[in-house]
Amino acid sequence: MSDYFGKETFKLGFGLMRLPKLPSGKIDVEQFKVMVDKFISAGGTYFDTAYVYDNGESEEATKKALVDRYPRDKYTLCTKLNAKFQSPDEESAKQQFYTSLKRTGAGYFDYYLLHAIQRNNIDKYDEYHLWDYVKELKEKGLIKHYGFSFHGDPALLEELLTKHPDVDFVQLQINYADWNNPSVASRICYEIVRKHGKSITVMEPVKGGALANPMQSIKDLFDKANPNASYASWAIRYVASMDGIITVLSGMSNIAQMDDNLSYMRDFKPLSDEEQKVIQAAQTALEMDNTIKCTACHYCTEGCPMNIPIPEIFDVKNREVKFPSWDKGKRGYMNVTRNRGKASDCIQCGQCESACPQHLEIIKLLKDCRVFE
Repeated sequence: MSDYFGKETFKLGFGLMRLPKLPSGKIDVEQFKVMVDKFISAGGTYFDTAYVYDNGESEEATKKALVDRYPRDKYTLCTKLNAKFQSPDEESAKQQFYTSLKRTGAGYFDYYLLHAIQRNNIDKYDEYHLWDYVKELKEKGLIKHYGFSFHGDPALLEELLTKHPDVDFVQLQINYADWNNPSVASRICYEIVRKHGKSITVMEPVKGGALANPMQSIKDLFDKANPNASYASWAIRYVASMDGIITVLSGMSNIAQMDDNLSYMRDFKPLSDEEQKVIQAAQTALEMDNTIKCTACHYCTEGCPMNIPIPEIFDVKNREVKFPSWDKGKRGYMNVTRNRGKASDCIQCGQCESACPQHLEIIKLLKDCRVFE
């Protein structure tokens, strides 16, 4: 691999978007503490949260499980500023930084990102002068490195890196399923970032958990190649083997997932040529997959006027495609839509599609899900 910023960083990053939960729905801080301890003991350093995760609870839990329990030089912390989340004006958008600083108690952030940039929100980052703002924070020492997480098209990415050549790194969605997916364009975006000489942190390497439980034909490929390796390990090692990667973020939800990830990332070895061929075969098999490529990030539901549980409905649809049930999904659909909106309640406002980082045609897909009603 070539030399690049962040090359020596432990290649597994702890993503704090899908933390373990108690029955009450609150983050299980005690389990989170155990996961933090295991991660740091194995050599992990990179923790990634955001102002919007769990409406701030992720940052608050990070203070309890990490910041209050470890010296500041034992870890690096990344968080993010989302210009469209509860930010009606420039002042409230900029205040997110100081709110995050207070929630975490970290004193400063090693990495700071302008969050989830795409065509439908880029104007807010410009209008609120947030590019200049993060540079000012960096000059004050409140940020060590700044960049942006990206969900847009390659042309926009090229434009941003040309316009803002001083960004330190970019966070991209990369996984073997999306490498040649035209709606995500992982490969093209990766190549653009590396052409500009920027380092990359990777989000969604397991595609919201979907690649931890892939379709049976892919499981058969992986099992034949290495029956002792988890399916998630193939996905994470695939991305971590690329040049220019600072770390690969895994949103771990329990201790078992942490243990599995550390089992192969503690002493990380890039994929061999033979293992790369297995991944290529899996990519070919994915071309036959007709499930909905939803990662259950729930960005689509935050502003849905009809309170439709879109990811849960899509999950019912996908389970029916993979494992048809006796009642054709009607019971599962009834459970996820109880006291909430149904697919037929969609008013086609388009809010969900503008928020979807996977660029799914949600309105059309919801129409297809009306068969469960």
